[in-house]
Amino acid sequence: MNEIATLRPNLPAAPQAEEEVLPQNVEAEQQLLGAILTNNDVYDRIASLVKAEHFFDPVHQRIFEKAAARIQKNALASPVTLKPFFEDDDGLKELGGPAYLVRLAGAAISSFAARDYAQMIYDLAVRRELITLGRDIAARAAKVDVVSEPREQITEAEQQLYKLGEQGVAQRGFVSFLRATTEAVNSANAAYQRGGGLAGISTGLVDLDRKLGGLHPSDLLILAGRPSMGKTSLATNIAFNIAKAYRRGRTHDGGEGAVEGGVVGFFSLEMSSEQLAARILSEASEVPSEQIRRGDMTETEFRRFVEAAKSLESCPLYIDDTPALPISQVAARARRLKRTHGLDVLMVDYLQLLKGSSKGESNRVQEVSEITQGLKAIAKELNIPVVALSQLSRTVESRDDKRPQLSDLRESGSIEQDADVVMFVYRDEYYHERLKPPEDDPRFAEWFEKMNRVHGKAEVIIGKQRHGPIGTVELSFEGRFTRFGNLAQPWQGDGDGGGY
Repeated sequence: MNEIATLRPNLPAAPQAEEEVLPQNVEAEQQLLGAILTNNDVYDRIASLVKAEHFFDPVHQRIFEKAAARIQKNALASPVTLKPFFEDDDGLKELGGPAYLVRLAGAAISSFAARDYAQMIYDLAVRRELITLGRDIAARAAKVDVVSEPREQITEAEQQLYKLGEQGVAQRGFVSFLRATTEAVNSANAAYQRGGGLAGISTGLVDLDRKLGGLHPSDLLILAGRPSMGKTSLATNIAFNIAKAYRRGRTHDGGEGAVEGGVVGFFSLEMSSEQLAARILSEASEVPSEQIRRGDMTETEFRRFVEAAKSLESCPLYIDDTPALPISQVAARARRLKRTHGLDVLMVDYLQLLKGSSKGESNRVQEVSEITQGLKAIAKELNIPVVALSQLSRTVESRDDKRPQLSDLRESGSIEQDADVVMFVYRDEYYHERLKPPEDDPRFAEWFEKMNRVHGKAEVIIGKQRHGPIGTVELSFEGRFTRFGNLAQPWQGDGDGGGY
């Protein structure tokens, strides 16, 4: 260790004030960097644990970042190959210039201890962040401010602690284009490894997946429609499909997580958890939901219902039916669910039933804007897709063609602006059924012919998609079981298009 201790003769003396000393181990950082420069295979063993920002010394951060970039390109990272990148680095010049890289490699530890040193560096980084975060919380709490209430401070502190626990850093801040590019390549690689299929999580509906590419992390998807169109049914179908397909394993970034399907959180602000569960069980058991509510089931149907309930006991679908939740509480509860059980997709039914943070009289458009911005922030912070249901204005009913448009969204400005995807559920059958003329009316035959065409069919109209095409997806709809499914197309012949 004496040789390592002499590597940094120009380090300034440590501060004398105890409160200013932050936990650090520069020698451990030197040892780990030396091991990587000596044997690049060490990087693969510690890459999932330690990142550049975990190093205390800024020069060490830059050395690690450059070495990692070369190794990820299957290029050699050594004192010689890194030297050109640090010719003009003022920080390295203070330590002796590129010769410092040679001294790091010369004093390297054996590679078997690299993981221990990486864990130490990570733990010390978390401690430093905890100290900084604790000071910030104490400073904000000590400052009595009418604008910042204690409950809001608690929510903010919880958010920072969540980020620290998940990522090892409380604030991400700016990231280099290199790092952003690497993350984009990793995402594309994950899609390629799935056979050129979905980049996101499958909804279980083939044609919808083909149009959306699955549900993508950090996206806010709005699912809108008029009453009785089946918004909640489609949301519960997708949630059930994702939870049912859940399989845990090693992800493309080397960590543990969902490799198929995912853990679903469902905020049901309109229906109780019992009613929502009954809908899902109706779909799974193929027993009409109204019969489940009345208990009007044959012995065979009841047995099928019980078997479906047993098979779904371990389904990772978590329901919160607390009414009128503030958006800050939605964020806090989502963070807590991700820490305790994991969270891959979040559903909100529906966003107009959420509350903003304003205590007095507030403009409803501003409040909805705060809610949609908050939902988008949750998607980005937790790196998950958020699917929020939304009501449509009554202007739809006054048109001959009742297919929804973006302008039909209530408080449409903020919703349309913040959403990455806006989808509308539309069932022509619902409207056409109400136009039924008497059977002796000459128009009855025409009505009957169209009714046959639209019966059991639904449309999902994609009105906006930030990263893909817009258009219409046709689905089947079985009203008895409140179930959407894949619709067999004419060119598919007599194959089963139900998808179940």
